Amino acid sequence: MVRFLVRAVVAALGLALAAYMLAGVSYDGFVDLLIAAVVLGVVNAFLRPVLFILTLPLTVVTLGLFLLVLNALMIMLVAWMLPGFHVAGFWSGVGAAMITGVVSWIAAIVIGDTRKQPL
Repeated sequence: MVRFLVRAVVAALGLALAAYMLAGVSYDGFVDLLIAAVVLGVVNAFLRPVLFILTLPLTVVTLGLFLLVLNALMIMLVAWMLPGFHVAGFWSGVGAAMITGVVSWIAAIVIGDTRKQPL
């Protein structure tokens, strides 16, 4: 549970940075941003694996670049579900996916991955 909350906070930071850097991404308030991050975590936990399996051939053909499109679609789905979080279009979603991914990557380096336990 703590790991999920840390990941939600990191996702919220990534979404906030995306809203700061991109004109097409915005949120109404801090609570809306946290709710969007939690919903994004739930969507990524349940829906993204199914879509990943269904689009695996396309992901292989594009050498993994379609995963960026899949992440953008997940962010756009969250924006569609929540009235306080807004993504203007597909390219704004792609930009938000890239920024959120980089922030998550940096956080994983700084915090460390708790799944990798030495024997």
